[in-house]
Amino acid sequence: MGTVTRRTFLKTSTRLAAVLGLGSSMIPQIAEAVEQLYSGNAPLIWLEGQGCTGCSVSLLNTDFPSIAQVLTQRVSLKFHSTVSAATGEVAVKTIHECVAKGGHFLAIEGSIPVGMPEACVIAEKPFTQVVLESARTAQAVIAVGTCASFGGIPAAENNPTQATSVSAFLASQGVKVPVINLPGCPCHPDWLIGTIVHVLKFGIPALDEKSRPKAFYGKLIHDQCPRFADYEREKFAKSFSDDGCMFHLGCMGTQTHADCTMRMWNCGTNSCLHSGSICIGCAWEGFTAKQSFPIYRKLELQTTDHTS
Repeated sequence: MGTVTRRTFLKTSTRLAAVLGLGSSMIPQIAEAVEQLYSGNAPLIWLEGQGCTGCSVSLLNTDFPSIAQVLTQRVSLKFHSTVSAATGEVAVKTIHECVAKGGHFLAIEGSIPVGMPEACVIAEKPFTQVVLESARTAQAVIAVGTCASFGGIPAAENNPTQATSVSAFLASQGVKVPVINLPGCPCHPDWLIGTIVHVLKFGIPALDEKSRPKAFYGKLIHDQCPRFADYEREKFAKSFSDDGCMFHLGCMGTQTHADCTMRMWNCGTNSCLHSGSICIGCAWEGFTAKQSFPIYRKLELQTTDHTS
């Protein structure tokens, strides 16, 4: 493991305090949690179910603290299907040893194919079985992304695998380990690292009725929208190039809880709404659940008069 300077250490602690919405008085406690991360005392198993790996890509795309360093040197990443250097028997053995020891974090990306176990297999073992074995001895389970949190796209109406969320699957099997949902398609890297740090130092964070951390999902996108004033004035956009609230263009900000517009994406560069797009509700529990769900719906105020 590379040497960590005091400046980097304090910068990381201050950044994570901000991520969690905590004041400067909490930085010493955050620093203790960061020290646990840096010492490798937070073993993490990352399992991939029915998903696109988008949350993994999002996680690796953050800038500070460097998630590549955190996952490979600090958090003690024991297994990740696309990041781990180990493969084959070595990788499987690592999972077994970590599960037998217990006390690890279990991150699950993607939904669970309960109706078609053979749709997702790890070392010739059904994904459902691997999840159960790994969850029973875990310190906490983190459902990363909307697919893991609520079922997402793989669980859409009429899907053949009968995909379901991590929490629903574990509850059906009588596994009572704490589950923290971090919906989003993809999940923001701050939400994951902030959650792990909070669990290490302060325990399970305050969760809402859908097991989401209130620090990240406590408000509607709509209430934090840069075009909220336009909504109040009933100034609605008729096309994506127009100024005004985009509710009539299908914006799901009125249904979706997350802090995307305040936290921003791609190292604080942008968000869907800031870029001129609508919120498609990717962190909403109803995202793509019904066959009739449109990511973009027809303009409600559309007119057929083209003479003007």
